[in-house]
Amino acid sequence: MKQWWRRWTYEVPLAIGDALWELLVVQLAALLDRLTVRKIVATIPVAIIVLAYYHRIPIPPELMLVGDFLAYIDIFSALFLLGVLSRVTTILFVVRQTAARIALLVGSTVAHVRRLDVRHRRQRGAPARPRRKPVRSEDDRAYGSVWDQVALA
Repeated sequence: MKQWWRRWTYEVPLAIGDALWELLVVQLAALLDRLTVRKIVATIPVAIIVLAYYHRIPIPPELMLVGDFLAYIDIFSALFLLGVLSRVTTILFVVRQTAARIALLVGSTVAHVRRLDVRHRRQRGAPARPRRKPVRSEDDRAYGSVWDQVALA
């Protein structure tokens, strides 16, 4: 009798408490971890259809249309994402073209600045470099240049 009393007053309530803890806390937490907004939205049309076929509760047509919309929300969201992605690819294409043009402009500007040689300007009062005269050959030295002889004639 003592074993029976111990079992029904101590062990059985503990086993029931453990089972309730497992079901209502552990399993519910695991379910809530897996639950997403998409799954919740997907269950709403099912609940509306169950209520619609349960003849005791009248459901207005507006609620049925909301249920249909929620049932097809995946299609709407897919079309919306495709529209956004096509705009994003267009924007990326324009940004790439603009970046290429800016790089070309910067490259040509740098080349132009190098040609100008802005870093090594002469001072205003600095004397000009003397010009080098062409080297004259021995024949030119002896007889003069052709132009000198034409001028003498």
